[in-house]
Amino acid sequence: MTDQEPTTRPEGLTGVLDAIGSAVTNARAMPMSSSVLVNRAELLDLVDQARDVLPTQITQADAVLADADAARAAAQAEADAILADARARAAALVDAEQVVIDARARAQEIVAEAEQTADGLRRDADDYCDRRLADFEIDLGKVLSQVQAGRAKLAGRLEDPSGV
Repeated sequence: MTDQEPTTRPEGLTGVLDAIGSAVTNARAMPMSSSVLVNRAELLDLVDQARDVLPTQITQADAVLADADAARAAAQAEADAILADARARAAALVDAEQVVIDARARAQEIVAEAEQTADGLRRDADDYCDRRLADFEIDLGKVLSQVQAGRAKLAGRLEDPSGV
């Protein structure tokens, strides 16, 4: 490589780091050593490019993180709203179910009370009918006695023609 600046500028920080790595890898080796000769101007230019790109990359990364945080916060808020709505609906359904359960229990109580009232009225009506029939039986017994007495008297007259 020469002491001139490279003609193409690498794109982004990773491009600059790749160019530095390539410059070191392709540098001429020193005989009998692990050291290499690198073009100082080329490497310093690449380091300057890295410094220039780094704030832009950091700013972009910060923007991406801020966008991700905002998206996460919005998603969390939406999830919280959905969860609150689901809890409210569940509570409403539980309340509605409790209303239905209470209504059914009250309906059973009303039916039981009505059946008790109907049984009582039926017993009272049967007692009343029985008393009226007993009174009628007594009255019929008296009428029967009078009919029998009348017939007996008539039978006695029919046997005695004098009629006395």
